Amino acid sequence: MDGLVQKLAEQLLRQGKRLALAESCTGGMIAAACTGLAGSSRWFDRGFVTYSNAAKIECLDVPAETLERHGAVSEATVIAMAKGTLEHSDADIALSVSGIAGPDGGSEAKPVGTVWFALSDKTGFTNALVEQFTGDRKQVREQAVQFALKLLIEHTR
Repeated sequence: MDGLVQKLAEQLLRQGKRLALAESCTGGMIAAACTGLAGSSRWFDRGFVTYSNAAKIECLDVPAETLERHGAVSEATVIAMAKGTLEHSDADIALSVSGIAGPDGGSEAKPVGTVWFALSDKTGFTNALVEQFTGDRKQVREQAVQFALKLLIEHTR
């Protein structure tokens, strides 16, 4: 994972851009990976751990209606989280993540391992995608962190 963070750091520094995160199911693991790299203060602005719906509303201005209509683990919610992260930070790029790490909480429509990601940046770009990870809670979260870092690397090429 250190190699992924190093690559992301190099790309952000080369472009003079800063990153902010909004994490739910990963609970700050992506931010921890990023800030584990010396010098990360030059490219990492901040991270929000918005685990509860109330935190998503209060910290990121996710509309309560979005959460009620679509749920916390949804395209609409992660898009609102990413946009809210940009608005409440000094970052150029924001990534958000919300999912069901397990072992409980899954449903037929959203089984354990379902994780939504969204990217938003100051150019107006916003995109969301869903992944289905396998394994126990720890494995799902670790896979989500790696996927998020790879997504950021791809976006900042």
